[in-house]
Order: sequence, then C-alpha cells, then structure tokens
Amino acid sequence: MELRRSRGPLVLGLFFFVAGVFLLGCFELTEIGWIIGLLALLIGGGIVLAERRPFRFQIGPNGLAVRVAGLNRAVPWAEIDAIILDQDVPTINVKKPPYSGLLLVPAAGSTIDGPFDGQSPLDGRPALVLLDLADVKQSLDEVAAALARFAGSRFIDVRHQRRARFESLDFAVGPGGYDPARVDELIRQGRDGLLIDELLPRWAARARFEQARAELPTGELGYDRTAVDAVLDELAVLIARWPDLDDRRHQGDPPDQRGQGAPSD
Repeated sequence: MELRRSRGPLVLGLFFFVAGVFLLGCFELTEIGWIIGLLALLIGGGIVLAERRPFRFQIGPNGLAVRVAGLNRAVPWAEIDAIILDQDVPTINVKKPPYSGLLLVPAAGSTIDGPFDGQSPLDGRPALVLLDLADVKQSLDEVAAALARFAGSRFIDVRHQRRARFESLDFAVGPGGYDPARVDELIRQGRDGLLIDELLPRWAARARFEQARAELPTGELGYDRTAVDAVLDELAVLIARWPDLDDRRHQGDPPDQRGQGAPSD
C-alpha cells in the first residue's frame, strides 16, 4: 500500500500566496495592508515549500519504504520492534480532529538513525515520529488495516489498546446493585464510542452513553454500584473530555444529558 499526501495544506498555501500577491499588487495600499500582504505571502510560500518536499511511504510484506522524518530508505520489518498508531483522546469542544501519528520503535541492533524525538505511549521507549496521518489521503482505518496485515504483531493500535482496558471487567455482585446485563451492554457501547474520531458522531455517542447510564436499573442482586460508577466515569472521560457545563452553555454547546458537567482531564 502506498500512502498519498493530502493536497489540502497545499491548496491553503497557494490561497495565502495568491492573496498576498494580490494585496501587494494593489495601488495605494496602506501600511497595514502591506504588512498583511507580506505575512500572507510568507505564510503561503512556507506552506507550499513544505508541501513540495519529497514524500514516500509504502507499506508492504518486506517492510516500509519511506522518505519522511529524515529517513529515506527501505526499512525491513526485522529492524522494527513496534510501529504504533498513536492518537490523542478526541475532545468534544475542540473542532479539529485529534492528532493521529505513526511512531516507529527500532528493534535491537537496528541501523535506523534518529532523531528519536517521540516516545512510545505504551512503555516510554524512544521512537521515531514517522508521520502525521492527517497529512495523507488514506483514512486512519485504511492505514491501520495495511499495517495490521503486513506488520503483524509489530503493529499496535492505541485506539484498540484503550478500548481493551474495558474488556473482561469483574464486578462484585451484591444487593441493590446495577443490572449486570445492562451494565455489560453499556460498557460495550462505550468501548465502541472510543473508536469514533469525528466530532458529531462522537458527541452523539457520548449523549447516548450518558442517557443509558442515567437509566441503569438496579435489582435485588447486581453489580457493585461504586465499582461500576468508577469505571463508567473513566469511560465517559475517554469518550470525550468535555468542558464544564457553564462553559458549554456560554459557548452554545448542547447540555449534558444528565444535567451536569462531566469530569474533565
């Protein structure tokens, strides 16, 4: 699989550059106009130059063939201990997509040079930051599927690692606890929400999660409510880190389904 660079930033750079040329070409331009024109020209030119840098990123059965991050060669899988798809936890009140990048942790004896300016989110080992996946045309899932196919166990998707944290939970059963089947279903629903990286679908998943949580029934025997609430609180934070309720109202965002602010990081 060969990744292709997204042309969005290049188009933006060309827009700034043309706008700068147009402003500087105007007659009777004010001093502020000159400053704005020069800034637009510099910003646009910088973006265009950055986007015109050589780029190559191929994923295949023998390894990677890349020209990114100061690395310009074929890298066999034997030289890679782990390749990690690292993603920030999406934040509802931030409209840009969460950062998603690829990190390479070299194997022992690898000849891969640095700079190892990244860090594995799993064990803290130094890592080479290969790529910001927002810069390529292929979707996150397409890149993940190719890496899972060719890199095998070397590939680690932190989205699934985060989701796995909430699997195989063992709650104590006692009187007056939450209905076990409803809790299990709610946790499955929340785990699925962790894989959503688009703003509106993630907000909808969070709203459904909170609505279902508010309606959790109790019975004569059920899961310990304190333990379940602690897990659901953690899961709610990971689904989306929301600002305080007062801030959301000030910004015009929809209120929390339960009528109160959710925990924030």
